[in-house]
Amino acid sequence: MEYKPTIGLEIHAELATKSKMFCGCKNDPDEKKPNVNICPVCMAHPGTLPVINKEAVKSVLRVGLALGGTLADYTEWDRKNYFYPDIPKGYQISQYKFPLVSGGKLKGVEITRVHLEEDTARSQHGTSRTDLDIISRSVLDESLIDYNRAGVPLMELVTEPVITSAKQAGDFARELQLILRYLGVAEANMEKGEMRVEANVSVSKSPRTDLKDAPRSVLGTKTEVKNINSFRAVEKAIDYEIERQIAVLESGEKVIQETRGWDDGKGVTFSQRKKESSHDYRYFPDPDLPKLWLSKIEAFKDLKETIPELPQQKRERLTKLDLQSQDVEQYLNDSNLANFLDVVVTELKTPALIKIASNFITNDIAGQRKKNPDWPLSTPNHFVAVVRRYQAGELSSPQAKSSILSGAMAEVASTDTLPGLVANIIAANPKVIAEYKAGKEPALQFLVGQGMKESKGSANPEGLRKLIKEAVK
Repeated sequence: MEYKPTIGLEIHAELATKSKMFCGCKNDPDEKKPNVNICPVCMAHPGTLPVINKEAVKSVLRVGLALGGTLADYTEWDRKNYFYPDIPKGYQISQYKFPLVSGGKLKGVEITRVHLEEDTARSQHGTSRTDLDIISRSVLDESLIDYNRAGVPLMELVTEPVITSAKQAGDFARELQLILRYLGVAEANMEKGEMRVEANVSVSKSPRTDLKDAPRSVLGTKTEVKNINSFRAVEKAIDYEIERQIAVLESGEKVIQETRGWDDGKGVTFSQRKKESSHDYRYFPDPDLPKLWLSKIEAFKDLKETIPELPQQKRERLTKLDLQSQDVEQYLNDSNLANFLDVVVTELKTPALIKIASNFITNDIAGQRKKNPDWPLSTPNHFVAVVRRYQAGELSSPQAKSSILSGAMAEVASTDTLPGLVANIIAANPKVIAEYKAGKEPALQFLVGQGMKESKGSANPEGLRKLIKEAVK
């Protein structure tokens, strides 16, 4: 019997609120100067009291609705106790028994809960520091703490252990990032640490049909993999850990329950510490924060009306336009291109024209914006006119592209001048004409090329081809 992997994900995402979770300090992930967005509350000075960020709670509730979860009516905050330099209070304010959201599903993966907590500070260890103009070389072997991030609203989503492959895990995380961005609650850039994925991985030979309800002993001993900073790394780390655990079991040893880090450079996981259990954190309700009955709070009513078209809904809508799947995904990840397409579609209507338009958008316009993100989109009216003329054969592909990117309509040679142009080409190329009459098709393309050259690119190549073929019958 083959080994079967079981995977569950824990995903943290920093919310894009203006202020931190329990104080008024600025929430600015782009701040470069350390320890400027701090105050007595987020630094845990004696006598200070936290105040709940209403917008952060609202953001998580909207995420819950987007995932089809059940929103809590009652919730409270708990203290998760552990001592580490990145936690000023000696405990983290989180949620334990009463999360804001329970259940839900995304990409076929069942979700256990979504709750809200405060983020930790950012640790900077000696060899990773590059700001030599700020600190002296004498402290490069020390670890420093930047508390700007301490107290930032942090959403945590936990899945059921029902994921069975690294690709499925990566697809889930990518889709969640899209949802967070569509809702406008988080940027979730993994490279900036705004979204962090941790994978719980185990392998087992035991047959099972329902991973969600299977006892942990059946699923195998799990390890938690941290320090994953890209979707590609998520998949690589899971694949590596699956193979590592299989090798351990095949050698007759046992997998140890532990927390492991991911070394992206070496492509391996490494042991960090023994895995803690919930009782190790000694959770208890925070006495400084009020209990919340969410249905009684006016700001949390009618939240369904704030949910926009979600990625899967847009994916299904665009797929019905018969667009290529890779183009659909491109639109899902670029709202500017998607919005431009939506305007264009209302004008063009027919599938043939929409396909032409999408090809120009996903290749030429997207390519230009990749080179220059500030490049302005063509006006929809101009773009639609170009697409119509291209389909009608009045513009060549290069002419249409040039017109779209320049914002000006291409000059086209008058159809009245083409017969004379063709006559000159035929007279100047008797040998090529003879080759074409002898059945050599490349000769025709050469003649068309000469016509484009003589017209300085303003002639329509299809029109030239048609006239040349008629003239040399």
